[in-house]
Amino acid sequence: MNESPIFVKTQTFLVWMIERSERFRKSQRFVMAQRVQSDVLDFMDCLISAAKSRDPLANLQKADVRLEMLRRHIRICVDLKLLTINQYQFAAESIVEIGKLLGGWIASSRADRRPEKQAAGLNAGNS
Repeated sequence: MNESPIFVKTQTFLVWMIERSERFRKSQRFVMAQRVQSDVLDFMDCLISAAKSRDPLANLQKADVRLEMLRRHIRICVDLKLLTINQYQFAAESIVEIGKLLGGWIASSRADRRPEKQAAGLNAGNS
């Protein structure tokens, strides 16, 4: 099966992030580890929902918000010295790449909606 690049990259990042967050010091395992794990899992859930939806835009916008939360939480992890600079670099590069793929999907979904809106506007004007 040929899976979409955003799913492949997200899956790779998800596994990597969970493995890293499980190694956070004990005092942060239930705060930051849980937060970044939830962010990345919720992001994947939004992608799956979008892929299964006739109108994916709402789910893609939720995914975009989730990705931004993840980005911010990972930055906090670096500030708390839970991730090394090299780990942060990998995470940041992964998130940028995933974000570009998500942005492309959002743009494509918006473009797919335009003809429907135009057709609806034409039909409303003819009544």
